[in-house]
Parts: sequence; C-alpha cells; structure tokens
Amino acid sequence: MYLIVIAWTYVTLMMAVAEATSSNGTVLGAVITFALYGLLPMGILVYILGTPSRKRAIKAREAAEQAAYDAEQAAAAAANPAQLAPAALAALAASAAPDAGSEAPARAEGPAVAAVRKEP
Repeated sequence: MYLIVIAWTYVTLMMAVAEATSSNGTVLGAVITFALYGLLPMGILVYILGTPSRKRAIKAREAAEQAAYDAEQAAAAAANPAQLAPAALAALAASAAPDAGSEAPARAEGPAVAAVRKEP
C-alpha cells in the first residue's frame, strides 16, 4: 500500500515541479496541483486501506481492557469474597429473569391450535 502512496506522491511532486518551472506556470498552480492530485487522493486511499488495521487495533485494545478488568475483578473476589458474593448473586438473578422488561406475557396457546405440517 505504501509503495503506491510513495510512487504517486513522486509523480504528483514532479507534476508540481513542472508546473512551477514552466514559462506560463505559477507556484500557486504547483501547490494546487500537488494538493488536489497528490495529497487529497492519497489521503483518501490511505484512510480506506487502513480501515482493517484500525479495526484490529480497536479490538486488541478492547480485549486488553477486558482482560485487565477481568483480572481486577478476580483479584477483588480473591481478596474479599464475602463482599463480592451478594453483588454477583444479584447480577446472576437479574440475568436469569425471563421478563426483565416487566412486559405482560403473551397468552398461552391452548390445544385448539393445530400443528403446522405438510399434507401427505
């Protein structure tokens, strides 16, 4: 990826030099040429092609933070298990509750509903 960026930067730099040294060219035209033909497209290309590595770095950072948090919780549980146990039990009970949203349950279907199957 970086080889493409280096090569295209070289090409646009040479275009800018040719623009600046030309008899009817200007330095402002050279700067605009380098910025619009070189820096802008290469910036977009590097951003798009760098997305997978950014995602990997974010996932690695989140995994490291989770591992540090898990180690901290394990150390706290080992140091004082009596104090952590009620919170852990409450969290366990809350996660096991089938209706945490306090919604009314649907009416149970009775035997009047026929099973759906293919006809022979």
